Order: sequence, then structure tokens, then C-alpha cells
Amino acid sequence: VPMGVLSCVKYLMFIFNVLVFAGGTCLAGVGLWVAVDPAGFQDIVAAKPVLSVGAYLLLAVGIALSLLGFLGCCGALRRSRPLLLA
Repeated sequence: VPMGVLSCVKYLMFIFNVLVFAGGTCLAGVGLWVAVDPAGFQDIVAAKPVLSVGAYLLLAVGIALSLLGFLGCCGALRRSRPLLLA
């Protein structure tokens, strides 16, 4: 396999993981916003009981995606197979 192809794959994996990290950070931000200020979010979502559970679920999924994206970025830059498999 030519070295240029491996370099391209490395940068594509890095960009993909940055997008996963950004999406996870946005989800965590929305989850935190809903958990802290549910009254400001009730205009968009009408169901109250689901709102509190959904906020913590969004927060947990967002944190997990952010961690996964960060580990993927580190693994892509260092070409570390264990970090990429995590």
C-alpha cells in the first residue's frame, strides 16, 4: 500500500473523529441546557416527565460520544490500533 494512501486514510479518520467529538459535545450541551433550565425548553417539547429523563440521556450519550471521538482523534494521529479499536 503506498504511503500516500495511508496518510490520506489517517487524515480522513481524524476528520471523522473530530466530527463525532463535535456532535457529542453538542449533544452534551443540549442535555446540560435541558437539565439546568427545563422551563426554557418546554416550549419546544411538551412532555414534562420525558424531559428530565431525556436530558440526562442526552448528556450521557453526548459525553460518551465526545470521549469516543477524542480517543479516535488521538488514535488516528498516533496510529495506535488499541485507541482506534476502543
